[in-house]
Amino acid sequence: MRITAQVDYAVRALVELARREADPAAKLPVKAQLVAEAIGVPTTSLEDVLAGLRRSSIVRSQRGADGGWRLQLPAEDIDIARVIRAIEGPLAAIQGLRPDQLDYPPSDAALQRMWIAVRANLRDVLEHTTIADLRDGKLPGAVDALADPAENWLPH
Repeated sequence: MRITAQVDYAVRALVELARREADPAAKLPVKAQLVAEAIGVPTTSLEDVLAGLRRSSIVRSQRGADGGWRLQLPAEDIDIARVIRAIEGPLAAIQGLRPDQLDYPPSDAALQRMWIAVRANLRDVLEHTTIADLRDGKLPGAVDALADPAENWLPH
């Protein structure tokens, strides 16, 4: 799986918005420029990402001098899989199709099952990790355990 800059920006922006919303002293909504500065990305790129998240009802915007961005859902209800789907589409696509849509001959049934297994593993991590988890710096136990083995940190 390849994570695009847009997905990375989206997750980081949502975590920043969640942090600000958790702070009772924070002024809401938050200007895109302030979010972009906080996470160190170009404002124009972030605005495109936020627009995609708005279309998927993950964030909402308010116009005007006091306008800006805020989460539309509680951070606990925004899983990372939803964010990726909002920005890029299906988690696992093979030739532009979801693994269950592939039309392989019977002799390649194991290949399709492997792609289904890959998607299932991605979903296990991404559907169980939320913006709130990242905001709080604590991953779900099973997800966190996957990062523990030293060999998982090695480039392959």
